[in-house]
Amino acid sequence: MKKIALLLILSLAVQYTKAQDRVITTGVPFLLIAADARSAGMADMGVATSADAFSQQYNPAKYAFSLDKQGFSLSYTPYLTSIANDISLGQLTYYNRINERSAFSGSFRFFGLGDIELRRTGDPGEIPRVVNPNELVLDGSYSLKLSERFSMAVGGKYVRSALKIADENTDASSATTFAVDIAGYYQSEEIAYDDFNGRWRAGFNFQNMGPKISYDNDDLNDNFMPANMRLGGGFDFIFDEYNKVGVTAEVTKLMVPTPPKVGDEDGDGDVDNSDYALADRNYRATPWVKGIFKSFGDAPDGFSEELKEFTYALGAEYWYQDSFALRMGYFNENKLKGARKYFTLGSGFKYNIVKIDVSYLFSTSTVKNPLENTLRFSLTFNFGDKYDEL
Repeated sequence: MKKIALLLILSLAVQYTKAQDRVITTGVPFLLIAADARSAGMADMGVATSADAFSQQYNPAKYAFSLDKQGFSLSYTPYLTSIANDISLGQLTYYNRINERSAFSGSFRFFGLGDIELRRTGDPGEIPRVVNPNELVLDGSYSLKLSERFSMAVGGKYVRSALKIADENTDASSATTFAVDIAGYYQSEEIAYDDFNGRWRAGFNFQNMGPKISYDNDDLNDNFMPANMRLGGGFDFIFDEYNKVGVTAEVTKLMVPTPPKVGDEDGDGDVDNSDYALADRNYRATPWVKGIFKSFGDAPDGFSEELKEFTYALGAEYWYQDSFALRMGYFNENKLKGARKYFTLGSGFKYNIVKIDVSYLFSTSTVKNPLENTLRFSLTFNFGDKYDEL
């Protein structure tokens, strides 16, 4: 029963909300879950941090500044551990810095909801039918240095969502769509200050921009993709050859229309379920390209509400001898737009070509976080020639 209730919760997560706080919901929200432990240890940020094997999810333009020729990585994230023990997000990533100016990369992410037992009756002797709802994304990108200090990347992804459960009256075909990313990354030269050296970083990523995803043939049941804007900047304090601290700030905003403020849509003098249904139909009828541009100025309460749709995160990372790291971060989302607030801690260990990262999340919100009190793990192998950090 717990798993059935979970599936209902996940399906409702992509439905239009009647709440006047107008929380923005989308299809396939797993695309926004931080899949690796390094970024997770710094409050799920990564658009302006230094390049690593998991840059594919946050800013693939960073690969053009990778210090390693190539590498691959694995990550595992348990999800909703307080409800079930077989829900998880896994990711496999590969990148290759082709030359001094360019790189390509690809990744595969799989979000499994575990085994769900379906029964027609309450007979304890009935043999249940077991289904395995899941979602996945396969993506690739190409990054190119446009100057010695700035690079851009373009990426494409194929998304499949198999959440529907088949019966004799229901088509359980998977929902599929595609999306693109456009990213940029700036990294300064190492600058000498009075007591330390430093390096500036900045990045942006407009990600998951693509057609809506739908589980049937009714266009008015389509769900917006979680198109997302990431903007960030950071600074590395390089104290000596052994000690370095990176500090980063990042803001994000869903490029998805804000649900409308519902009034007397049908003109009958009352605000009832038919008004919510009509507002929902009009909302879902918005084309996805128009929705991206509209999302920056459509909040019913004006500019103040638009600002509430931005999340922000602060993170720090300390490296000793490029072999041991400590991380921490804080994430904040307005209480009317989701109310996610949490601290994160993380660490990393690097030996030769192998790097292991772990992270842990502490929620500070009254809204329970599905990753609360969860350890996340990632493993990276970097190999091949080394590039100098100019």
